[in-house]
Amino acid sequence: MSRATALAEYLNAQRERLHQWLDRLVPSETTPPDIIHRAMRYSLFAGGKRLRPILTIATGEMFDVPESWLLPTACAIEMIHTYSLIHDDLPALDNDDWRRGRPTCHKVFGEAIALLAGDALLTLAFRTLAEIPIPDAYRDRQVRVIAEIAQAAGTTEGMIGGQVLDLLTEGKPFDEMTLRTIHRAKTGALITASVRVGGILGGAGSEPMRALTRYGECLGLAFQIIDDVLDVTGTPEEIGKTPGKDAVARKATYPRLHGIEASRRQAEALIGEALDAIRPLPRSERLVALAQLVLERRG
Repeated sequence: MSRATALAEYLNAQRERLHQWLDRLVPSETTPPDIIHRAMRYSLFAGGKRLRPILTIATGEMFDVPESWLLPTACAIEMIHTYSLIHDDLPALDNDDWRRGRPTCHKVFGEAIALLAGDALLTLAFRTLAEIPIPDAYRDRQVRVIAEIAQAAGTTEGMIGGQVLDLLTEGKPFDEMTLRTIHRAKTGALITASVRVGGILGGAGSEPMRALTRYGECLGLAFQIIDDVLDVTGTPEEIGKTPGKDAVARKATYPRLHGIEASRRQAEALIGEALDAIRPLPRSERLVALAQLVLERRG
């Protein structure tokens, strides 16, 4: 079996596991009030790469984390990611009509329900984390995971803070430092946390955690650079949303600052740094493959 085939099979298997766990964790479409649960599930089960939760799974597997700890954590991260997409698509922010090849949540359910669906997914994510059945002897790991994810989703060097900076720089001059600060917070923080929580749950030592952190930081920034490039070069069919919106909003992006080819080279260099960070770790082959996949993605 080729490496590409093995990776594809692994990704499909993990997506199926995540689907099954998410289906159990999220109220059914008929649970009252049914409209909010339909909206939550509409966005959560719309497809997508599931990169963040798969990074959590792959890292946790390196440290033999039990499934009953690992899968709820991975699902919580996907809930938070999905909440951020629902809110990001709203007219007050990016005003996108399409996501993952179909109408966005607010186009189907209205802005008010979409806003509440995002809120509900964020709330459910932290309930899920709090209810992980971790024995008392390892309770500190659960607390650290909750704090890690809250930080990554928050305002201080986290996802919300990055989104605020992204809004504030629209149409204004920006430099490399500003761009990195925005991207590391808006996109990179949750990707880094997705990697780190697998190590935290597994009781990884300080050296492996430093390696995982560096890997996550480089991967997260590379992911956003590729995303910036695809907004310029991709088609609606490839990226599942309307391309060219960054340029219309005059957002701070790598192609605006450096051009397409230089941006691609920067992403390649970051992936190289990510791989250098984790190659010394035992059983890191899947993280290596996932980093290479990020560089090759077209949507």
